Amino acid sequence: MKKSVNVAVLVSGGGTNLQAIIDFSAEGRLESGKIVKVISSKAGVYALERAFDAEIPTAVVERKGKSQEEFEKGILLELEECNAEVIVLAGFMSILSKNFTDKYKDRIINVHPALIPSFCGEGYYGLRVHQAALDYGVKVTGATVHYVNEVADGGKIIMQRAVKVKENDTPESLQKRVMQEAEWKILPASLELVCKKLLKEN
Repeated sequence: MKKSVNVAVLVSGGGTNLQAIIDFSAEGRLESGKIVKVISSKAGVYALERAFDAEIPTAVVERKGKSQEEFEKGILLELEECNAEVIVLAGFMSILSKNFTDKYKDRIINVHPALIPSFCGEGYYGLRVHQAALDYGVKVTGATVHYVNEVADGGKIIMQRAVKVKENDTPESLQKRVMQEAEWKILPASLELVCKKLLKEN
């Protein structure tokens, strides 16, 4: 019986969520999955350093100057090369087409820094999400891990965790707390859940 599922992580920046998965794995808690490759849409980002330090193979498929089709083709080649079965979007700044997401149906997961269906969809990313939550005056926000389809933040929810909004919060302070208290906890836990489910099915 297969012991673990091959996981590829797609990144575009600093890689804090990637680090959370690396740490979770190093603690022996990612029992059903193994990170086999980190693919970045930009060269020189810190996420690649994190992968290098953890001895995980990396690849760069530049988004800039390519059509959506060319870009996705490049990623698919890298995924096929490492036999990736599950894909994690960890601060990956591109929306994937239906063509791409259909190929990996219920095998791509993403973390969003709000409680979907609030403050999500196209245009809601990074600090914009936290600014919107503060502008609206919500008392509770959080993070959501969901399956990825062609609709921005539109896939089925896997896990959510709530975080309290404080009186004096700024988008930056809220972002930091949502990462620490929610994103970094539920993304690795959700990955284990998805991998475990796939192992049972196979």
